[in-house]
Amino acid sequence: MEILPTMALDERLKVLTEGAKYDVSCSSSGSRRGAVKGDTGGCHAGGMCHSFTADGRCISLIKLLLTNHCEFDCLFCVNRRSNDIPRARLTPKEICELVIGFYRRNYIEGLFLSSAVEKSPDHTMQNLIDTLIMLRGAYRFRGYIHVKAIPGASPHLIDLAATYADRMSVNIELPSDTGLKLLAPQKKKDMLLAPMRRLTDIVLQNNGLPPAAVKKLPAGQTTQMVIGATPDRDGQIIRLTEALYRKMHLKRVYYSAYSPVSDDSRLPMTPPDLKRENRLYQADWLLRFYGFDADEIAGTNENLPMDVDPKCAWALKNIGRFPIEINSASYEMLLRVPGIGVTNAHRILTARKHGRLTFDSLKKMRVALTRAVYFITADGEYRGLGDKPDLIRLRLTDKQFLLPEGGGVQLGFFDGLTEAAPQKPFLPEAFSL
Repeated sequence: MEILPTMALDERLKVLTEGAKYDVSCSSSGSRRGAVKGDTGGCHAGGMCHSFTADGRCISLIKLLLTNHCEFDCLFCVNRRSNDIPRARLTPKEICELVIGFYRRNYIEGLFLSSAVEKSPDHTMQNLIDTLIMLRGAYRFRGYIHVKAIPGASPHLIDLAATYADRMSVNIELPSDTGLKLLAPQKKKDMLLAPMRRLTDIVLQNNGLPPAAVKKLPAGQTTQMVIGATPDRDGQIIRLTEALYRKMHLKRVYYSAYSPVSDDSRLPMTPPDLKRENRLYQADWLLRFYGFDADEIAGTNENLPMDVDPKCAWALKNIGRFPIEINSASYEMLLRVPGIGVTNAHRILTARKHGRLTFDSLKKMRVALTRAVYFITADGEYRGLGDKPDLIRLRLTDKQFLLPEGGGVQLGFFDGLTEAAPQKPFLPEAFSL
Protein backbone atom coordinates (compact mmCIF):
# COMPACT_ATOMS: atom_id res chain seq x y z
CA MET A 1 0.00 0.00 0.00
CA GLU A 2 1.29 3.45 -0.84
CA ILE A 3 2.05 6.14 1.72
CA LEU A 4 -1.01 8.27 2.26
CA PRO A 5 0.05 11.94 1.86
CA THR A 6 -3.19 13.26 3.34
CA MET A 7 -3.03 11.20 6.53
CA ALA A 8 -3.38 13.40 9.63
CA LEU A 9 -0.57 13.57 12.15
CA ASP A 10 -2.42 11.61 14.82
CA GLU A 11 -3.21 8.86 12.30
CA ARG A 12 0.43 8.69 11.19
CA LEU A 13 1.56 8.62 14.80
CA LYS A 14 -0.75 5.67 15.47
CA VAL A 15 0.61 3.79 12.46
CA LEU A 16 4.26 4.43 13.32
CA THR A 17 4.02 3.69 17.04
CA GLU A 18 2.14 0.48 16.23
CA GLY A 19 4.90 -0.49 13.81
CA ALA A 20 7.57 0.12 16.45
CA LYS A 21 6.04 -1.95 19.24
CA TYR A 22 7.72 -5.19 18.15
CA ASP A 23 11.17 -3.76 18.81
CA VAL A 24 12.00 -4.39 22.48
CA SER A 25 15.71 -3.54 22.44
CA CYS A 26 15.38 -0.40 24.54
CA SER A 27 15.82 0.25 28.23
CA SER A 28 16.66 3.04 30.65
CA SER A 29 19.65 5.08 29.78
CA GLY A 30 22.76 4.66 31.87
CA SER A 31 23.79 8.09 30.58
CA ARG A 32 24.98 10.84 32.92
CA ARG A 33 24.10 14.00 31.01
CA GLY A 34 22.73 16.49 33.51
CA ALA A 35 20.17 19.22 33.01
CA VAL A 36 21.38 22.62 31.77
CA LYS A 37 19.52 25.89 32.19
CA GLY A 38 17.82 26.85 28.96
CA ASP A 39 17.86 23.31 27.54
CA THR A 40 15.17 20.64 27.73
CA GLY A 41 15.55 17.31 29.52
CA GLY A 42 18.49 15.43 30.93
CA CYS A 43 19.82 11.98 31.82
CA HIS A 44 21.35 10.59 34.97
CA ALA A 45 23.06 7.40 36.05
CA GLY A 46 19.99 5.94 37.72
CA GLY A 47 18.14 5.68 34.44
CA MET A 48 14.67 7.04 33.77
CA CYS A 49 11.12 6.62 34.93
CA HIS A 50 9.24 3.71 33.38
CA SER A 51 5.80 2.99 32.05
CA PHE A 52 4.17 -0.20 30.81
CA THR A 53 2.72 -1.12 27.46
CA ALA A 54 -0.55 -2.99 27.08
CA ASP A 55 1.31 -6.30 26.67
CA GLY A 56 3.28 -5.78 29.90
CA ARG A 57 6.60 -4.61 28.49
CA CYS A 58 8.40 -2.01 30.58
CA ILE A 59 9.34 1.09 28.59
CA SER A 60 10.51 4.60 29.35
CA LEU A 61 10.52 6.13 25.89
CA ILE A 62 8.24 7.19 23.11
CA LYS A 63 8.87 4.53 20.47
CA LEU A 64 8.56 5.76 16.92
CA LEU A 65 9.35 4.74 13.37
CA LEU A 66 10.50 7.50 11.07
CA THR A 67 8.64 5.57 8.36
CA ASN A 68 7.23 2.07 7.94
CA HIS A 69 7.69 2.09 4.16
CA CYS A 70 10.29 -0.64 3.63
CA GLU A 71 12.35 -1.92 0.71
CA PHE A 72 12.96 -5.21 2.51
CA ASP A 73 10.56 -8.15 2.71
CA CYS A 74 11.49 -9.94 5.94
CA LEU A 75 8.72 -12.48 6.45
CA PHE A 76 8.56 -12.13 10.24
CA CYS A 77 8.18 -8.33 10.14
CA VAL A 78 4.85 -6.54 10.11
CA ASN A 79 6.39 -3.69 8.10
CA ARG A 80 7.67 -5.92 5.28
CA ARG A 81 7.26 -4.63 1.75
CA SER A 82 4.64 -7.21 0.75
CA ASN A 83 2.35 -6.57 3.72
CA ASP A 84 -0.80 -4.62 2.84
CA ILE A 85 -0.86 -2.11 5.70
CA PRO A 86 -1.22 1.69 5.89
CA ARG A 87 2.11 3.40 5.26
CA ALA A 88 3.21 6.67 6.80
CA ARG A 89 6.24 8.80 7.55
CA LEU A 90 7.08 11.66 9.88
CA THR A 91 9.36 14.59 9.15
CA PRO A 92 12.27 15.40 11.48
CA LYS A 93 10.45 18.53 12.66
CA GLU A 94 7.27 16.60 13.46
CA ILE A 95 9.25 14.09 15.52
CA CYS A 96 11.00 16.89 17.41
CA GLU A 97 7.70 18.61 18.18
CA LEU A 98 6.21 15.32 19.41
CA VAL A 99 9.18 14.55 21.66
CA ILE A 100 9.30 18.03 23.21
CA GLY A 101 5.52 18.15 23.61
CA PHE A 102 5.33 14.75 25.31
CA TYR A 103 8.36 15.52 27.47
CA ARG A 104 6.90 18.78 28.76
CA ARG A 105 3.68 16.94 29.61
CA ASN A 106 5.77 14.49 31.65
CA TYR A 107 4.64 11.58 29.48
CA ILE A 108 8.15 10.48 28.47
CA GLU A 109 11.79 10.85 29.42
CA GLY A 110 13.35 10.08 26.06
CA LEU A 111 13.05 8.85 22.49
CA PHE A 112 13.49 5.47 20.84
CA LEU A 113 13.70 6.15 17.09
CA SER A 114 13.84 3.47 14.45
CA SER A 115 12.80 3.16 10.84
CA ALA A 116 12.03 0.77 8.06
CA VAL A 117 14.57 0.92 5.24
CA GLU A 118 13.19 3.47 2.78
CA LYS A 119 14.98 3.78 -0.59
CA SER A 120 18.37 2.71 0.79
CA PRO A 121 20.17 2.18 4.12
CA ASP A 122 22.17 5.40 3.71
CA HIS A 123 19.08 7.44 2.80
CA THR A 124 17.25 6.18 5.87
CA MET A 125 20.24 6.62 8.19
CA GLN A 126 20.72 10.19 7.00
CA ASN A 127 17.07 11.00 7.75
CA LEU A 128 17.47 9.60 11.26
CA ILE A 129 20.61 11.70 11.76
CA ASP A 130 18.85 14.84 10.49
CA THR A 131 16.21 14.26 13.17
CA LEU A 132 18.82 13.85 15.91
CA ILE A 133 20.71 16.97 14.84
CA MET A 134 17.52 19.02 14.90
CA LEU A 135 16.40 17.62 18.26
CA ARG A 136 19.78 18.17 19.95
CA GLY A 137 20.49 21.48 18.20
CA ALA A 138 17.42 23.54 17.37
CA TYR A 139 15.32 22.04 20.18
CA ARG A 140 18.20 21.72 22.68
CA PHE A 141 16.95 18.38 23.95
CA ARG A 142 19.32 16.75 26.45
CA GLY A 143 17.19 13.73 27.30
CA TYR A 144 17.88 10.12 26.42
CA ILE A 145 17.89 9.06 22.77
CA HIS A 146 18.15 5.51 21.50
CA VAL A 147 18.39 5.24 17.70
CA LYS A 148 18.60 2.20 15.46
CA ALA A 149 21.63 1.75 13.23
CA ILE A 150 20.34 0.76 9.82
CA PRO A 151 21.93 -2.45 8.47
CA GLY A 152 24.07 -1.65 5.45
CA ALA A 153 24.54 2.04 6.29
CA SER A 154 27.96 3.61 5.68
CA PRO A 155 30.43 3.65 8.61
CA HIS A 156 30.68 7.46 8.61
CA LEU A 157 26.90 7.71 9.10
CA ILE A 158 27.04 5.23 11.98
CA ASP A 159 29.78 7.38 13.56
CA LEU A 160 27.77 10.56 13.09
CA ALA A 161 24.63 9.08 14.65
CA ALA A 162 26.69 7.94 17.65
CA THR A 163 27.66 11.57 18.25
CA TYR A 164 24.05 12.47 19.03
CA ALA A 165 22.63 9.24 20.49
CA ASP A 166 23.02 7.84 23.99
CA ARG A 167 22.53 4.29 22.80
CA MET A 168 22.31 2.58 19.42
CA SER A 169 21.28 -0.89 18.39
CA VAL A 170 21.50 -3.17 15.37
CA ASN A 171 18.96 -5.98 15.49
CA ILE A 172 20.65 -9.26 14.67
CA GLU A 173 17.08 -10.43 13.89
CA LEU A 174 17.49 -14.23 13.78
CA PRO A 175 19.86 -16.51 15.71
CA SER A 176 21.41 -18.21 12.66
CA ASP A 177 22.62 -17.42 9.18
CA THR A 178 20.34 -20.18 7.88
CA GLY A 179 17.29 -18.51 9.41
CA LEU A 180 18.31 -15.15 7.98
CA LYS A 181 18.63 -16.59 4.46
CA LEU A 182 15.23 -18.25 4.75
CA LEU A 183 13.16 -15.42 6.27
CA ALA A 184 15.13 -12.24 5.45
CA PRO A 185 17.04 -13.03 2.24
CA GLN A 186 17.73 -9.35 1.44
CA LYS A 187 19.67 -8.98 4.68
CA LYS A 188 23.13 -10.47 4.86
CA LYS A 189 25.03 -11.35 8.00
CA ASP A 190 27.75 -8.81 7.20
CA MET A 191 25.12 -6.05 6.82
CA LEU A 192 24.18 -6.63 10.45
CA LEU A 193 27.63 -7.25 11.89
CA ALA A 194 29.48 -4.36 10.18
CA PRO A 195 27.60 -1.53 11.97
CA MET A 196 27.65 -3.57 15.19
CA ARG A 197 31.45 -3.83 14.97
CA ARG A 198 31.71 -0.10 14.31
CA LEU A 199 29.65 0.64 17.42
CA THR A 200 31.87 -1.78 19.36
CA ASP A 201 34.92 0.24 18.33
CA ILE A 202 33.26 3.40 19.66
CA VAL A 203 32.37 1.68 22.95
CA LEU A 204 35.94 0.46 23.39
CA GLN A 205 37.26 3.97 22.76
CA ASN A 206 35.13 5.13 25.70
CA ASN A 207 36.69 2.61 28.10
CA GLY A 208 38.65 4.30 30.86
CA LEU A 209 37.31 7.77 30.11
CA PRO A 210 35.55 9.73 32.85
CA PRO A 211 31.80 10.05 32.12
CA ALA A 212 32.09 13.74 31.29
CA ALA A 213 34.65 12.97 28.58
CA VAL A 214 32.49 10.42 26.74
CA LYS A 215 31.16 12.18 23.65
CA LYS A 216 29.76 9.24 21.69
CA LEU A 217 27.38 6.50 22.70
CA PRO A 218 27.64 6.81 26.51
CA ALA A 219 25.05 4.06 27.05
CA GLY A 220 26.56 1.58 24.58
CA GLN A 221 24.74 -0.69 22.15
CA THR A 222 22.10 -3.43 22.28
CA THR A 223 20.53 -5.93 19.91
CA GLN A 224 17.41 -8.07 19.57
CA MET A 225 16.64 -11.57 18.34
CA VAL A 226 13.28 -12.91 17.23
CA ILE A 227 12.64 -16.22 18.99
CA GLY A 228 10.45 -18.98 17.62
CA ALA A 229 10.28 -17.98 13.96
CA THR A 230 13.00 -20.53 13.13
CA PRO A 231 13.83 -23.93 14.66
CA ASP A 232 17.03 -22.66 16.30
CA ARG A 233 17.60 -24.24 19.69
CA ASP A 234 18.05 -22.35 22.93
CA GLY A 235 21.62 -23.64 23.23
CA GLN A 236 22.52 -21.98 19.92
CA ILE A 237 20.89 -18.74 21.01
CA ILE A 238 22.72 -18.69 24.35
CA ARG A 239 26.08 -19.28 22.63
CA LEU A 240 25.43 -16.45 20.21
CA THR A 241 24.45 -14.23 23.15
CA GLU A 242 27.66 -15.10 24.98
CA ALA A 243 29.71 -14.23 21.89
CA LEU A 244 27.90 -10.90 21.49
CA TYR A 245 28.67 -9.94 25.07
CA ARG A 246 32.30 -11.00 24.91
CA LYS A 247 33.24 -9.86 21.41
CA MET A 248 30.85 -6.99 20.72
CA HIS A 249 30.68 -5.67 24.31
CA LEU A 250 26.90 -5.25 24.15
CA LYS A 251 24.98 -3.81 27.07
CA ARG A 252 21.98 -6.05 26.53
CA VAL A 253 20.65 -8.72 24.23
CA TYR A 254 16.86 -8.68 24.00
CA TYR A 255 14.65 -11.59 23.00
CA SER A 256 11.28 -11.14 21.33
CA ALA A 257 8.92 -14.07 20.96
CA TYR A 258 7.74 -14.33 17.37
CA SER A 259 4.26 -12.95 16.72
CA PRO A 260 2.49 -14.44 13.68
CA VAL A 261 2.17 -11.62 11.15
CA SER A 262 2.11 -13.67 7.96
CA ASP A 263 0.44 -16.82 6.63
CA ASP A 264 3.60 -17.85 4.76
CA SER A 265 4.26 -21.59 5.03
CA ARG A 266 7.88 -20.93 6.00
CA LEU A 267 6.70 -19.44 9.29
CA PRO A 268 5.05 -21.13 12.27
CA MET A 269 1.35 -20.44 12.47
CA THR A 270 1.28 -20.22 16.25
CA PRO A 271 3.49 -18.12 18.54
CA PRO A 272 5.98 -19.84 20.83
CA ASP A 273 5.30 -20.28 24.52
CA LEU A 274 6.12 -16.91 26.11
CA LYS A 275 7.76 -18.82 28.94
CA ARG A 276 10.56 -19.63 26.49
CA GLU A 277 11.31 -15.93 26.10
CA ASN A 278 11.35 -15.65 29.91
CA ARG A 279 13.75 -18.60 30.25
CA LEU A 280 16.14 -17.01 27.75
CA TYR A 281 16.16 -13.78 29.77
CA GLN A 282 16.94 -15.81 32.89
CA ALA A 283 19.79 -17.56 31.07
CA ASP A 284 21.02 -14.18 29.86
CA TRP A 285 21.09 -13.00 33.49
CA LEU A 286 23.23 -16.00 34.42
CA LEU A 287 25.72 -15.09 31.69
CA ARG A 288 25.97 -11.44 32.69
CA PHE A 289 25.85 -11.50 36.49
CA TYR A 290 26.25 -15.03 37.83
CA GLY A 291 29.47 -16.25 36.21
CA PHE A 292 27.91 -19.01 34.10
CA ASP A 293 29.20 -20.07 30.68
CA ALA A 294 26.90 -21.00 27.81
CA ASP A 295 28.09 -24.61 27.99
CA GLU A 296 26.85 -24.87 31.57
CA ILE A 297 23.39 -23.53 30.80
CA ALA A 298 22.38 -25.64 27.78
CA GLY A 299 23.94 -27.89 25.16
CA THR A 300 24.08 -26.60 21.59
CA ASN A 301 21.12 -28.71 20.47
CA GLU A 302 19.15 -28.38 23.70
CA ASN A 303 16.22 -26.21 24.65
CA LEU A 304 15.89 -24.80 28.15
CA PRO A 305 13.44 -26.70 30.38
CA MET A 306 10.09 -25.00 30.88
CA ASP A 307 9.29 -26.46 34.30
CA VAL A 308 12.27 -24.97 36.18
CA ASP A 309 14.48 -21.93 35.61
CA PRO A 310 17.98 -22.40 34.09
CA LYS A 311 19.76 -22.01 37.41
CA CYS A 312 17.65 -24.70 39.07
CA ALA A 313 18.17 -26.92 36.02
CA TRP A 314 21.95 -26.56 36.34
CA ALA A 315 21.86 -27.29 40.08
CA LEU A 316 19.78 -30.44 39.53
CA LYS A 317 22.20 -31.65 36.86
CA ASN A 318 25.07 -31.02 39.26
CA ILE A 319 23.42 -32.25 42.44
CA GLY A 320 26.70 -33.91 43.47
CA ARG A 321 28.20 -30.44 44.12
CA PHE A 322 25.57 -29.80 46.79
CA PRO A 323 24.77 -29.16 49.55
CA ILE A 324 27.21 -26.35 50.28
CA GLU A 325 27.74 -24.87 53.74
CA ILE A 326 26.41 -21.33 53.78
CA ASN A 327 29.02 -20.23 56.33
CA SER A 328 32.04 -21.23 54.26
CA ALA A 329 31.05 -21.34 50.58
CA SER A 330 32.71 -18.93 48.16
CA TYR A 331 30.82 -16.02 46.65
CA GLU A 332 30.94 -17.74 43.24
CA MET A 333 29.35 -20.89 44.65
CA LEU A 334 26.71 -18.97 46.59
CA LEU A 335 25.60 -17.42 43.32
CA ARG A 336 24.96 -20.89 41.94
CA VAL A 337 22.48 -21.80 44.66
CA PRO A 338 18.88 -21.51 43.41
CA GLY A 339 17.11 -18.86 45.46
CA ILE A 340 20.24 -16.84 46.26
CA GLY A 341 20.80 -13.79 44.11
CA VAL A 342 23.60 -11.26 43.92
CA THR A 343 22.20 -9.10 46.73
CA ASN A 344 21.75 -11.95 49.18
CA ALA A 345 25.12 -13.48 48.31
CA HIS A 346 26.75 -10.21 49.40
CA ARG A 347 24.56 -10.08 52.53
CA ILE A 348 25.63 -13.60 53.48
CA LEU A 349 29.33 -12.78 53.04
CA THR A 350 28.95 -9.72 55.25
CA ALA A 351 26.75 -11.33 57.93
CA ARG A 352 28.88 -14.41 58.46
CA LYS A 353 31.84 -12.24 59.49
CA HIS A 354 29.89 -11.51 62.66
CA GLY A 355 28.66 -15.01 63.54
CA ARG A 356 27.39 -18.34 62.29
CA LEU A 357 24.36 -18.19 60.01
CA THR A 358 21.39 -20.50 60.53
CA PHE A 359 18.20 -21.09 58.56
CA ASP A 360 16.52 -18.50 60.76
CA SER A 361 19.22 -16.02 59.72
CA LEU A 362 18.55 -16.76 56.06
CA LYS A 363 14.80 -16.29 56.55
CA LYS A 364 15.45 -12.85 58.03
CA MET A 365 17.57 -12.03 54.96
CA ARG A 366 14.60 -13.15 52.83
CA VAL A 367 16.53 -15.81 50.99
CA ALA A 368 14.10 -17.84 48.85
CA LEU A 369 14.32 -21.00 50.92
CA THR A 370 11.64 -22.70 48.82
CA ARG A 371 14.48 -23.34 46.36
CA ALA A 372 17.69 -22.87 48.34
CA VAL A 373 16.85 -25.36 51.11
CA TYR A 374 17.65 -28.37 48.89
CA PHE A 375 21.15 -27.15 48.07
CA ILE A 376 22.59 -25.76 51.31
CA THR A 377 23.45 -26.49 54.89
CA ALA A 378 23.32 -23.76 57.52
CA ASP A 379 25.64 -24.19 60.50
CA GLY A 380 25.74 -27.89 59.65
CA GLU A 381 21.96 -28.34 59.49
CA TYR A 382 20.44 -29.80 56.30
CA ARG A 383 16.72 -29.70 55.54
CA GLY A 384 16.71 -30.96 51.97
CA LEU A 385 15.98 -34.29 50.29
CA GLY A 386 19.49 -35.59 49.70
CA ASP A 387 20.79 -36.79 46.34
CA LYS A 388 17.33 -37.07 44.74
CA PRO A 389 17.14 -34.62 41.80
CA ASP A 390 13.88 -36.02 40.43
CA LEU A 391 12.11 -35.62 43.77
CA ILE A 392 13.60 -32.14 44.27
CA ARG A 393 12.39 -31.18 40.81
CA LEU A 394 8.86 -32.25 41.71
CA ARG A 395 8.97 -30.17 44.87
CA LEU A 396 10.35 -27.14 43.00
CA THR A 397 7.48 -27.25 40.51
CA ASP A 398 4.70 -27.81 43.05
CA LYS A 399 3.05 -24.44 43.74
CA GLN A 400 1.33 -25.75 46.83
CA PHE A 401 4.44 -27.17 48.47
CA LEU A 402 4.95 -25.82 52.00
CA LEU A 403 8.33 -24.66 53.19
CA PRO A 404 10.04 -27.33 55.35
CA GLU A 405 9.64 -25.18 58.44
CA GLY A 406 6.00 -24.34 57.64
CA GLY A 407 6.87 -20.80 56.64
CA GLY A 408 4.28 -20.44 53.88
CA VAL A 409 3.21 -21.51 50.42
CA GLN A 410 5.36 -21.08 47.31
CA LEU A 411 3.23 -19.01 44.95
CA GLY A 412 3.39 -18.70 41.19
CA PHE A 413 4.41 -15.35 39.76
CA PHE A 414 0.85 -14.12 39.24
CA ASP A 415 -0.83 -15.92 42.13
CA GLY A 416 -0.35 -12.97 44.48
CA LEU A 417 -2.45 -10.75 42.23
CA THR A 418 -5.72 -12.53 42.97
CA GLU A 419 -8.09 -11.21 45.63
CA ALA A 420 -7.92 -14.49 47.51
CA ALA A 421 -4.14 -14.37 47.85
CA PRO A 422 -2.74 -13.52 51.30
CA GLN A 423 -1.64 -9.94 51.69
CA LYS A 424 2.14 -9.97 51.99
CA PRO A 425 4.74 -7.27 51.40
CA PHE A 426 6.49 -7.37 48.02
CA LEU A 427 9.91 -8.95 48.43
CA PRO A 428 12.22 -8.50 45.41
CA GLU A 429 14.58 -11.19 46.72
CA ALA A 430 11.85 -13.80 46.23
CA PHE A 431 12.44 -13.63 42.48
CA SER A 432 16.21 -14.15 42.62
CA LEU A 433 17.47 -16.95 40.40
